[in-house]
Amino acid sequence: MKNDYVKRINEARVYDVAKKTPLEFQTHLSSRFHNQIFLKREDLQPVFSFKLRGAYNKMAGLSKAQLDKGVIAASAGNHAQGVALSAQKLGCRAVIVMPTTTPLIKVDAVKHRGAEVVLWGDSYTDAYKHALEIEKKEGLTFVHPYDDPDVIAGQGTIAKEILDEYKKPIHAVFTCVGGGGLLAGLATYIKAMRPEIKVIGVEAKDAEAMTLSLKAGKRVTLDQVGLFADGAAVKEVGEVTFPLCQSYVDEMIVVDNDAICAAIKDVFEDTRSILEPAGALSVAGMKAYIKKHNLKDETLIGIASGANMNFDRLRFVAERAEIGEKREAVLAVTIPEKPGAFKNFCKLLGQRNITEFNYRFSDPKEAHIYVGLATNDTDEPSQLKAMLDKEGLPTIDLTNNEVAKLHLRHLVGGHAPQAKNEMVFRFEFPEKPGALMKFLETMGHNWNISLFHYRNHGADFGRVLVGMQVPPEDEINFEVFLNQLGYPFWDETDNPAYKLFLG
Repeated sequence: MKNDYVKRINEARVYDVAKKTPLEFQTHLSSRFHNQIFLKREDLQPVFSFKLRGAYNKMAGLSKAQLDKGVIAASAGNHAQGVALSAQKLGCRAVIVMPTTTPLIKVDAVKHRGAEVVLWGDSYTDAYKHALEIEKKEGLTFVHPYDDPDVIAGQGTIAKEILDEYKKPIHAVFTCVGGGGLLAGLATYIKAMRPEIKVIGVEAKDAEAMTLSLKAGKRVTLDQVGLFADGAAVKEVGEVTFPLCQSYVDEMIVVDNDAICAAIKDVFEDTRSILEPAGALSVAGMKAYIKKHNLKDETLIGIASGANMNFDRLRFVAERAEIGEKREAVLAVTIPEKPGAFKNFCKLLGQRNITEFNYRFSDPKEAHIYVGLATNDTDEPSQLKAMLDKEGLPTIDLTNNEVAKLHLRHLVGGHAPQAKNEMVFRFEFPEKPGALMKFLETMGHNWNISLFHYRNHGADFGRVLVGMQVPPEDEINFEVFLNQLGYPFWDETDNPAYKLFLG
């Protein structure tokens, strides 16, 4: 199997549209993490992503009759642009089905290449099913984003370029994983040519289909998939890619959104380029791998797979990068409500940089303060908490509390003792025009809404914190309502941040 793919990769027709991208040494990252770190800059391709390699290799092999009828693809954006550019180069029709949650920058880029765009569903899976219907109806040729030997071979040319350019020892190569096309192509070629090099896949925490599938020994279908790293968000990995990854991938790493945001900032500091979340997965995984294995003085290569960043999302990235890098602690501190207490609290913080501060009078005896502080290492939040507790100022570390980071910082001081029987839930829904109104309509009018916070964070999922007054005798009906609502939810009624500032 390896030899077959090596032959396919060596003969792949990608350079009519793709270019050999540079392998760049990352000065700041290497210095910070005490390893030799390189990035394979696929974000510098004409469509700002590696995806055109596989798309063109597949399409260049189609017959004239197939090209005359046209092609169809389903994609969250990057594959779509690769197919559109390839169709433009080959002079054929291209229809692209994209989820309605796809960032506008990717939709516009596909249209600009002359492709026809159909927006359908909330996820890649929805778009894929609709594309198959159009394929049958119109007799088009389907160009799969990852589950096709020709596409896998096209992506595998990245590995060939890396090994052709860098002859010295390499400890590991890291790449993002969605359906597994890039990972399969890289792993198959690297293990055939230099089997000592580790190949490591990286997935987002709420989209780890490959990680779970490899653990289970079979393809696992996720019930729902997070869309922050939309370029690598699929519910099920490929039928063709999975056995290749089973055979040749050394390890999988899962990272959260904060770590991805921190990785985007890391790459920006070295290159002054802004990767999209999926494009930065390799760097986030590399950092986690270094920490896990206490790695030093090794050569590590990450695939900077894409830079199709929606500009609105930068607000969310900037807000969460410092937390993801463990450079900010978020604390809830209780101090006496008396003259001089606030000044004493500030003295205890010393010369630390305060990144955020929220306070509102709500109790004649105690004041609850929400504070963000710049930190230098991962142990500092716990050290701060211990110091403040010792000084008689009870402290809760909220650094990893989603309610605090997403909602509470905008609601501090909102105690409502009159809101009897309040239950608080956090919801997520696909972010698109009209999505908030649809969510509100779905909520119905059976229970009084006593708290509501929504803010567009520039992410693909809208996040809402809702308080509802539910009498004890109605709790069973309320539970049925939640399960029928159709949105992911988390019960935050006992969240310490809510109790301290809002309950």
